[in-house]
Parts: sequence; structure tokens; C-alpha cells
Amino acid sequence: MFIEQNFSKEKRGWLEVVCGSMFSGKTEELIRRLKRAQIANLKVVIYKPATDTRYDKEKVVSHDTNSVPSIPIDFAKNILLHVGDADVVGIDEAQFFDHEIIVVCETLIMQGKRVILAGLDMDYLGKPFGPMPQLLAIADFITKLHAICVQCGHLANVSYRTSVEEGTVVLGEKNNYEPRCRICAAK
Repeated sequence: MFIEQNFSKEKRGWLEVVCGSMFSGKTEELIRRLKRAQIANLKVVIYKPATDTRYDKEKVVSHDTNSVPSIPIDFAKNILLHVGDADVVGIDEAQFFDHEIIVVCETLIMQGKRVILAGLDMDYLGKPFGPMPQLLAIADFITKLHAICVQCGHLANVSYRTSVEEGTVVLGEKNNYEPRCRICAAK
């Protein structure tokens, strides 16, 4: 017996998470996906934590110096104040946001928005980083990228800290971190 179902034509949102260690190409992949959305004439808005001023205060910039304009945000909930009628929402360095980013992403998805975020899945000690485990759990699509270990040439998944600062969050780049595999990071 055929049962007629009433499928609505409403927009459906989803969450894409691009994760991995530093120097694995996360931001580069985020920028690539957002530019493709713009080519498709979708309205795109991009956010980054206001604390991330490494390359630029307002742009999302990859280590390869590709960039896109973004809106610096202090607290994740403020994303909802600026998103407007965007079709696609990009979020860089998601691990630096407070745990409210999870609720923000769920809200955006329920509004029918495609959310693409990039972030470190592990901190410099190889431990889950900030809200990333929960974001990975609710993601519809996950892309895990790897850098190359500077010590042995194998796949790297650890952002090994080479500087002596303490604390989980230490902004830096090649002067503070290098990609390493688990074995070389443990040496």
C-alpha cells in the first residue's frame, strides 16, 4: 500500500566541520568552500574569534596567505546577531569560541543555513580542544586534514608546541608550533 508523505520544500541546514592539526590546511579548505558558495551566488558570512589577530584583525587568513573578509566575534552567541539572511555561515578557529558555539550552530542549522567551521580538534597536548568534540558529534560532514610531521615525514596530527609558554591557548604559528606525528610529539 502506498502512503503519501507530505515532504516540505523548506531549506534544510547542516554542519560541516574541517578539523586537524596546525598547518594541515583547515583554513585553506574553509576559504575554498566559502568561495565556491559565493560562485554559486549564495549569501556568505564569515566569523572568527576576535582574539585571533595573528595575521589580520578582520580577515580570515590561511598560512598560505589566502584570505577572506570576516567579522571578528567576542562571544559565539553574537554570531546570531549578525547572520541575517546568509545562506552559508563560515566560522574559523572554532576551538577558541566558548561552548555556546554548539547552540549557535544548532540554531543556524535549524534556520536552514549551511554552517562550515574549521578548528583544531586537539590542543598541543593531544587532548580534545574546547567545544570541538561536541561540534564533531553533531556534524553532518567531517573532514579531517593532516599536516606532514617535520621530524619524520609521516602524517602529523599533533600541533607540537616548541615554545615554553604555558596554558592551553597560546596564539602562534611556525614560531610556536610545528606539525608532528604522535610518535615524534612524544619524544
